[in-house]
Amino acid sequence: IIFIFIKTSCSTTQYPTLCVQSLSVYASTIQQDPHQLVQTALSLSLNKTQSTKGFVTMCKSFKNLKPSEYAALHDCAEEISDSVDRLSRSLKELKLCKINGQDFNWHISNVETWVSSALTDESTCGDGFSGKALDGKIKASIRSRMVNVAQVTSNALSLINQYAAKH
Repeated sequence: IIFIFIKTSCSTTQYPTLCVQSLSVYASTIQQDPHQLVQTALSLSLNKTQSTKGFVTMCKSFKNLKPSEYAALHDCAEEISDSVDRLSRSLKELKLCKINGQDFNWHISNVETWVSSALTDESTCGDGFSGKALDGKIKASIRSRMVNVAQVTSNALSLINQYAAKH
């Protein structure tokens, strides 16, 4: 029954398979609680974004980077930092949705806005590695991580929108 709740909720996301895979690990915590589902999805997005931020920061310290690679990594690190900040704020704001029933719409609207902005930051970082000027392992590693982070964040946003619409 719990798995069905997660699968049904994930069916409206852009990446339903990834959604089910990443959230079913937390089925016992989520149960059939829509708020817990959204909170878990958002926490997952934040954790993935933080670990990707660490990876990008590590890549910036590599020697023999071309100036274009360093510039792309520097910009990406800023974008991911913004994304981490927005997702952290969203998680704190989401907790207020549970406490203040009368202010639900205000709080959930803030969450939707910040998660959407975080998604834009993540896409912008990935775009910085799309040109022909950059190639090689760093580009491939960062792009694959950014795609995954953006997909997880997109799923979280979709679940948040779904939660807001049902409230």
